[in-house]
Amino acid sequence: MFDSGTTAFMIVATSLVMLMTPGLAFFYGGLANKKNIVGIMMQTFVSLGITSILWLCVGYSLCFSGDGAILGNLDKAFLQGVAADSVFSGNAKIPELVFISYQMMFAIITPVLITGAFVNRVTFKAFLIFLVLWQFLVYYPFVHMVWGGGFLASVGVLDFAGGIPVHAIAGFGALGAVFYVGARREKDEKPHSIPLIAIGAGILWFGWYGFNAGSELNLDQFTALALINTDISASFAAISWLMIEWAREGKPKFVGLLTGALAGLVIITPAAAYVSMTTAALYGIVGGTACYFAIQFKNKMEWDDALDVWGLHGVGGVLGMIMLGIFSSSAVNPAATDGLFFGGEIMFFITEVGAVVGASVYAFIFTYGMLRIIEFVTPVKVSEEFEIKGLDEMIHGEIAYDYDLSFD
Repeated sequence: MFDSGTTAFMIVATSLVMLMTPGLAFFYGGLANKKNIVGIMMQTFVSLGITSILWLCVGYSLCFSGDGAILGNLDKAFLQGVAADSVFSGNAKIPELVFISYQMMFAIITPVLITGAFVNRVTFKAFLIFLVLWQFLVYYPFVHMVWGGGFLASVGVLDFAGGIPVHAIAGFGALGAVFYVGARREKDEKPHSIPLIAIGAGILWFGWYGFNAGSELNLDQFTALALINTDISASFAAISWLMIEWAREGKPKFVGLLTGALAGLVIITPAAAYVSMTTAALYGIVGGTACYFAIQFKNKMEWDDALDVWGLHGVGGVLGMIMLGIFSSSAVNPAATDGLFFGGEIMFFITEVGAVVGASVYAFIFTYGMLRIIEFVTPVKVSEEFEIKGLDEMIHGEIAYDYDLSFD
């Protein structure tokens, strides 16, 4: 009934995507100041528990059962009707349990991408409420609309691995959160541990192969295309960012190289198996360049998105979808729709742009509004004392290091 090779590959891909959440914790932990490392890592790791429970209880059903325009139904709540030998309806080669597990890893990492934006400013109680509400009101609807047969899928939106359901909504949700919580009282512009950033970035890059290649949900030539396009885009973006920063600031920055690689990984996500390898290189150059200047613009506007979630995931996700409307090619993959560059209809381009812009605006507004509502239940913003002393000690009663990290 099942293809053992495809099933094994999807289990590996699922494991790779799971590993991205600890990788994100390392990446954010290295970028944060030393008083808030435990806090940012805690916010990331707690999603492994809470989101998994939500997904198994209702999340999977709301995303992938039923034919609603915005959300599915509860026919598969608590995985009722799903057995060990149940077949994934979209691919007879793998068990449904593997598909459930794979998509669960996407659900785990997406909301915690936002945490990097409001590091050092949000109480843990408020974050837990936010983590739950954001999935029901933002993540689940867009997963169903794009991948679950909902409205956006019905109008022809293409999104291979998460330009909308992951990056655009997380990036613009992060910007909404920043607008609500405001700026940090103390800005520590320097990352506390570049080695931690490098470990996190390396794990994320490694895991992204499962994120993108696994989204083919099969083991074929398009799986291989998604895999190599992921690396091509990341590599070109990393070097693009490095060269721009070097030219502008006079020094080649390691953190810049790593951040550029992530920009390339983000921007290629919606198009990984729909564009050629040459186009993937272009994606990387655009991603590294545009995300770099988006962060410069953010800094000029004094939006205190501490770890540049909007500049990487928001801008990268939106640009990836827009470029898909231009460079998608049915000659590369018959499942794709031809973009403008290959003689495609303008309506496909408009659909891609409209979908990602609409999703971004929705995520921004709902995230901002959600935090305002949470404020009626429990304080969202930490006190000045907590922020100055650090959330690790004041909220969690733990510190990452028992020695002084300063070397001056």
